[in-house]
Amino acid sequence: MVSCIPQNEMVVFAGDMYGHIGSSNVGYDRTHGGFGYVSRNADGSRILEFADGLNLVICNTLFTKQETKLTTYVAGPVKSTVDYIMVWQEEKAKVRNVRVISSEECVPKHKLLVMDMWFKATKTWHRKFVSRVRVWKLKEEKTCEEYRSMVGDKVEEAKWKGLCVNDHWQQVKGIMMESAQDIC
Repeated sequence: MVSCIPQNEMVVFAGDMYGHIGSSNVGYDRTHGGFGYVSRNADGSRILEFADGLNLVICNTLFTKQETKLTTYVAGPVKSTVDYIMVWQEEKAKVRNVRVISSEECVPKHKLLVMDMWFKATKTWHRKFVSRVRVWKLKEEKTCEEYRSMVGDKVEEAKWKGLCVNDHWQQVKGIMMESAQDIC
């Protein structure tokens, strides 16, 4: 089972790949970190080709670990690493640790594989407070008359020649908004 987990514009590929990528990174130095388990088989070569083709890095191989912290599948005397976590090459620097929790089984005979990542905190920008225009005041006779006269004066002052329809509309809209903010 392989799952693709999008997380904040980042994609993590994780799952049981049914192959052994081995401890050697010969030919796959961008994809394989050089710290694997035992030897590579044909399925492991296909996993490495897949990762290399998609510009992924296999995170399990980035850190030196004891044998118990490398093996993800244990069935009696048989121990192997068949579960992998992969991220884009650009995200490799965010990976802090990948470890196997040997006391936990997520499915029978498969140990829990956990990845620690570092994310930069995003800064939240606070909006500057802008007071609302109280347009309901235009229902009052006096305020409505002031607004009409102010808009009329500004429209007479405006230069309309040579403007396209959109520019004409933007100018009228600006006059109406300014007048509303001033009056209301």
